[in-house]
Amino acid sequence: MPARRKSRSRAVHVAPATIARRELLVGESDATFREFIHGLLAFSERVIAVREGFGQVIGLSGIQYTVLVSIAHLQDREEVSIGTIAAHLHFSGAFITTVTNQLQRLGLIDKARSKQDRRKANLVTTDEADRLLERLAPVQREVNDALFAPLSRAQFVEFARQMDGLVEAGDKAIALLAYLRSTRKAG
Repeated sequence: MPARRKSRSRAVHVAPATIARRELLVGESDATFREFIHGLLAFSERVIAVREGFGQVIGLSGIQYTVLVSIAHLQDREEVSIGTIAAHLHFSGAFITTVTNQLQRLGLIDKARSKQDRRKANLVTTDEADRLLERLAPVQREVNDALFAPLSRAQFVEFARQMDGLVEAGDKAIALLAYLRSTRKAG
């Protein structure tokens, strides 16, 4: 016969607030904010899975695909350097150098001296990369349409407008967290 547990009454537990900005509180509660963060994390995982899947369709890792497609789209507007891609994707130049070296070894990009600044390499996609991206495009269109189906044009434009600010705020938050962790360990 299973042992019976005594029921204990426990005071209602209220988790401490995770934000202080009044703009993010709803009815003096951070519950909506926490739900938003958890939804954002779930959506981010799905975006990463889509990126990985796009890469797999053309035989690349997710980050290789992202760098390649970024070069392909940006090269139509400007000379594309390591710094251009690093700034565009919010990665370090050293990391982008590693990925572009992989893409060059795979024959998917060429690096030539920039006509504007001989110290820089101009990154361009090869014919093979263009063929791969052309083959991938119908898949991208269908998947991206499904991924962002809930957004109206106005919602999408507003969300896109705010993205750079959110990424910049994220960088600042990471730096703040590192600082707070280091000062709390020392103290």
